[in-house]
Amino acid sequence: MENLFGKTLSELTEMLVAWGMPKFRGKQLADWMYKKSITDFNAMQNLPKDMREKLAASCVIDRASRVDQLDSVDGKTSKFLLNFADGVGVETVLMRQPYGNSICVSSQAGCNMGCAFCASTLHGMVRNLTAGEMLAQTYYINDLLSQTGEKVDTIVIMGSGEPLTNYDNVLKYIRLLHENYGLGMSYRSITLSTSGIVPNIYRLAAEEIPVNLSISLHAPEDALRSELMPINRKYPLSEVVKAGRDYGDTTHRRVTYEYILIDGVNDNMKQAKELVGLLKGQLASVNLIPINPVAERGWNRPSPARINAFEQYLDQHHITVTVRREMGNDIQAACGQLRNRHLTGEG
Repeated sequence: MENLFGKTLSELTEMLVAWGMPKFRGKQLADWMYKKSITDFNAMQNLPKDMREKLAASCVIDRASRVDQLDSVDGKTSKFLLNFADGVGVETVLMRQPYGNSICVSSQAGCNMGCAFCASTLHGMVRNLTAGEMLAQTYYINDLLSQTGEKVDTIVIMGSGEPLTNYDNVLKYIRLLHENYGLGMSYRSITLSTSGIVPNIYRLAAEEIPVNLSISLHAPEDALRSELMPINRKYPLSEVVKAGRDYGDTTHRRVTYEYILIDGVNDNMKQAKELVGLLKGQLASVNLIPINPVAERGWNRPSPARINAFEQYLDQHHITVTVRREMGNDIQAACGQLRNRHLTGEG
């Protein structure tokens, strides 16, 4: 049975025309799936009966089913473990922000980047997610929000996995989000986070889709960054920052550099000074993230005083800087933590 969820309008139309049906049926089918969020072919009332029967006999609209859900005490963050038809599970997080509802979407089941501070990589990567599976995460939460008249307002592709090593599927997902037969989201409402896959940063810049780019930096010099992020050995810091500069210049979108603050590891004033030197003059900002401790890693977040001192140094040297507002600490909202509980039988 062929899964139609995640197919573009042109793909749906091509399939139906090959069946001998008129082209406009593709738009009708896309509207049912993506605008009306209908998964039962028999409910698609403006499609002829023989078409519905043929669709039901050879196709499915598989999305995602919920395995687990954790809600923060303050009600602002919900984390979902969603499963697909083959039993593979991924995490998706809903964050109720002052500016609207934001969701964090996974692009892979697990991750093989090996970042030393992250839970997602502890069990390696199972596989890439398809565009439809990323879209299914979005629709699961959007349907949930629609029950109270709300919707998904912004999306960060910042969950488990490295989006730029699943480039084609991620790009298709982004384009599907934007299509007017779907959610019709502005590209500017979408942020993609990467550990720094340099060739594909340049490739994304050339796509002419002004999504926001977030680059995980986490250290201002190569030796420490390589220790924290093994990908730095392939794409060193200077190349990553150069690609980020090009992305900002090409798209006219401010690049955000994510910097996880780890107590006694990368949070001293010498490192703050090096970070200023690295980013000076670039259309960029820094998002400081006090580490969400992962039991298996043994690192801690710095004291509020150290966080404040690092932030103030960047600000005083004309680097736009924010400290990420903590959300979901009580439900282990860091990437991979809920999935790992189930993988180890703790869920």
